[in-house]
Amino acid sequence: MNNPFKETISTEDELRDLLGYPSEVVKKKTIHHLDSHCRHFISLSPLLFLSTSDDQGYCDVSPRGDAPGSVLVVDDKHFVIPERPGNRRMDSLRNLLSNPRVGVIFMIPGLEETLRVNGKACIIKDEKLLSQMRAKDKQPLLGIGVEVEECYIHCAKAFKRSKVWDHETWLEADALPSIPAMLTAHVNSSEFTEEVIMKGLQESYEKRLY
Repeated sequence: MNNPFKETISTEDELRDLLGYPSEVVKKKTIHHLDSHCRHFISLSPLLFLSTSDDQGYCDVSPRGDAPGSVLVVDDKHFVIPERPGNRRMDSLRNLLSNPRVGVIFMIPGLEETLRVNGKACIIKDEKLLSQMRAKDKQPLLGIGVEVEECYIHCAKAFKRSKVWDHETWLEADALPSIPAMLTAHVNSSEFTEEVIMKGLQESYEKRLY
């Protein structure tokens, strides 16, 4: 396959020549623990994105969503993300078995700034911790325990450019991609029609969220 990328950047010096250097605020904003501000932010966040990679460098970014306050802050250096039922690919969990490094972005609807946390993670099954994250009368079987190494506020430029929280920019329902149609094309099997795929999705969303 022909590579369409002919002119690439290969050194930090090239990057700096083009993009420059961060401001003093940006250079100094990183902290290495969860202070009261970070804890408050996390307590209001119903959605986060978890970035992992395996020991070969293959990466994955996975959303984790639940009611605000579902992430358990243990102390100023540790928090736990409950592992709710998913599709059993377990990409994030399998990555953590070989590489503990993680990046997390916490989001709050309507707020354009996000909270970024980087650190090390492990898969936990501590009953004492998991019991504090029950939802819909169900306790998670596992959790992702994160040791905080650095955290900082990420600026709002991406959200301002995308206008993601501005409902006037949202597409009408009939203009959105059809997820059953996409999955049917990707699975590419006569056994899984759009109707079968849609039924499976609905059943999963209605019966296996927790």
